[in-house]
Amino acid sequence: MTVEENLDMGSLKGEARKQREQSKQMVFELFPRLKERRRQLCGTLSGGEQQMVAVGRGLMAKPLLMMFDEPSLGLAPILVREIFNVIKRIRSEGTTVLIVEQNVNQTLTIADRAYVLETGKIVLEGPGKALLNDAI
Repeated sequence: MTVEENLDMGSLKGEARKQREQSKQMVFELFPRLKERRRQLCGTLSGGEQQMVAVGRGLMAKPLLMMFDEPSLGLAPILVREIFNVIKRIRSEGTTVLIVEQNVNQTLTIADRAYVLETGKIVLEGPGKALLNDAI
């Protein structure tokens, strides 16, 4: 499937379907590279671009909550910054965000609340910025 077809798959139901074109424009504003590649097959995109498509497809559903599992995994540093900037924007526009991530510094700077797990047990919890300065 192409980038655009993937995005459309995220907006198949209800209100999301009615707002498909506006949502797509918002995704293209967040990820201009996807607009350039809208007709390209997703299997031919780089890992970072595929991550952008996955985030964009999720946004197309107009979610109240978005969950990210290791959004920075395998990405170049510049793409990590871009993904986290998008996550910040999603959050600032009212969508609740849950992130599971090993990139602790990047994640704690944007987290309202954080939990640090060690071998499956919570060892620290609190406001993200407060935990940023805590040594484990």
